Amino acid sequence: MDLAAARLLLVGCGKMGGALARGWLGAGARADNIVAVEPAREAAAAFADGPRPIFVGSPDKAPPGFGPDVIVFAVKPQAMDIVVPAYARFADSGAVFLSIAAGTPIRFFETHLSPAAPIVRSMPNTPAAVGRGVTAAICNANVPPEGRALCEALLRAVGDVVWVTDEAEIDAVTAVSGSGPAYVFHLVEAMTAAGVAEGLSPEAAGALARATVAGAGELLHRSPEDAATLRRNVTSPGGTTAAALEVLMAQDGLSALMERAIAAAARRSRELGA
Repeated sequence: MDLAAARLLLVGCGKMGGALARGWLGAGARADNIVAVEPAREAAAAFADGPRPIFVGSPDKAPPGFGPDVIVFAVKPQAMDIVVPAYARFADSGAVFLSIAAGTPIRFFETHLSPAAPIVRSMPNTPAAVGRGVTAAICNANVPPEGRALCEALLRAVGDVVWVTDEAEIDAVTAVSGSGPAYVFHLVEAMTAAGVAEGLSPEAAGALARATVAGAGELLHRSPEDAATLRRNVTSPGGTTAAALEVLMAQDGLSALMERAIAAAARRSRELGA
């Protein structure tokens, strides 16, 4: 089934849900085939300049006869206990349930929907808002091949997709890519502050740091070379970059700090799913 024919029930249309919906519309999904269960009025207002889903306050308000092919849960993990049970009536309809909630395991949905429900658990990240996200996904044995393919198409509409075979890997995915954009944004903050400490104005330091990180990311995206090679390419022996990397690559430098940070995020993801 292609996106133009898919009937989609989006539960939650906040920042990530909205990014998904815009990605689907851009990839060919029909606006009248997307029903968004979202009571917040500002969510619908965000689509004022183009096609938008059909917004309803509850699943009971969906258009008569609307039968979703995929039900996407895009609400916060803390709300899942309240939200998910209302969709158990779709468990025997053939619809696939696709979750983007961090820390919410497949067994949670099997418990609250049905042991036979087809579940895809995924972890996208916020660059999905500009079509440059990356999502890791895993499905239970109840998901048919066509259901997995449709879910992949939905996720690929906002970036790359990587399938994993062990659900435990999703905790590491959450720590690396799900939370990863925040690490990059904090890097820009840190570079800005360091530039100010060296005498730059906050405006100049911020503009330089932001453009440098954005440009380096685009170079990494376009280049066939890996990150280590690109790093070596910009590092002249005995030069300024080498002096900085001696600090960043020290035993207690960035690698050790990032290892601790990602371990903390993965641990928290496991706690949320316990």
